Amino acid sequence: MMRFLKKLRPEKTSQAVTKTRETWFSQVTSLFKSSALNDDLWDQLEELLILADVGVATTLKLLDGLKTRVKEQKLSTPEQALGALKDEMVALLSASQAVKDNDGAAPPIVLLVVGVNGSGKTTSIAKLANLYKESGKSVILGAADTFRAAAIDQLQVWGSRIGVDVIAHTQGADPGAVAFDTFQAAKARGSDVVIIDTAGRLHTKSNLMEEIKKVQRVLTRQEAGTQRVLLVLDSTTGQNGLHQARAFTEAVHCDGVMLSKLDGTAKGGIVLAVADELKLPVLYIGTGEQLDDIASFDARSFVGALFGDQVVRQ
Repeated sequence: MMRFLKKLRPEKTSQAVTKTRETWFSQVTSLFKSSALNDDLWDQLEELLILADVGVATTLKLLDGLKTRVKEQKLSTPEQALGALKDEMVALLSASQAVKDNDGAAPPIVLLVVGVNGSGKTTSIAKLANLYKESGKSVILGAADTFRAAAIDQLQVWGSRIGVDVIAHTQGADPGAVAFDTFQAAKARGSDVVIIDTAGRLHTKSNLMEEIKKVQRVLTRQEAGTQRVLLVLDSTTGQNGLHQARAFTEAVHCDGVMLSKLDGTAKGGIVLAVADELKLPVLYIGTGEQLDDIASFDARSFVGALFGDQVVRQ
C-alpha cells in the first residue's frame, strides 16, 4: 500500500501556478527569445528567479548547472539553453523526491500533519483525506490539535462534509491520548489511513515541538509501524515559511512537504527553494480553495506548468 498517494492532476498543477507563470516565468521565456547567450542574459535570469522566490542559494545552483550544461553540451542558441534550464529545474526537484516505502507493514498508514497555525494545515488534511477516500481507501481523522478548540471544531466539520470519522477529545486534552484512541479506532474498524492533526507549532514554543515527539512515541508503542510526518507550508509566506520549516525539520524528522495556497502567490519559485534547501520531497500542492484542489507533486509537470508547456492529462 502506498505511503503517500500519488494521484497526478496536471491540470490542477497548471491552475496552481498561473500567477507565477504569468508574473515571472513568462518573462523568463521572453528573455530567452530576445537575448543572446551572454552575461546580460545570465544577470537578468538571476534577477527573475530571485524575484520569483527561488531564493539566492538555489538560484545560483541552477545557474551554475545551466552554464555547465551549455558549455559541456555546446549549446549555441537561447532556445536550447531554455530547454537546459528546464532540465536543471526538473533535476533539482527530482533529487529530493524519493520517499522510503515499507510496503510490508500492516495497515493502517499513520500520517502526522504538522505546521504553524494559519498555514492551511487543517484544510490540507481535509483535502488529503478526500483524496484517499476518492481512491477507495477508508480514512479516519484524529483531532490532536487540542491547543485550540476551533481546530477541533473545524476538523469535525470537514470530517462530516467528507464523510469520515473524527476522533476528538476536549480542548486541553492530552494529544497523545487522542492519537492513541484514533489508532485503536482505526485498527478496530480496519481503516487504511489515519491522519492526525497536531497543534500549530512555532520554533519559539519548544513545549509544542516536544508534543509531536510524544505523539510519535505513543504510536510507536501501539506498533504503528507505518508513521510518516507531513509538513504543511503556506506558499504565500515565501522565504519566511522556509525559515519556519527549518525549525520543524530540526526538531522532528519530516518525510515530506505539502505546499498549501500555491494558487494564491505569484512567487511559486518557493517550491524549488523548499526542495533544494530542506532536502525534503514536495509531495502535494494546494491548487485552490475547493476540497478537490490538491495534486500530487510531479517535477516534470510542475516545471512544464511554470513555462506554460503542454500538459498531458492523466
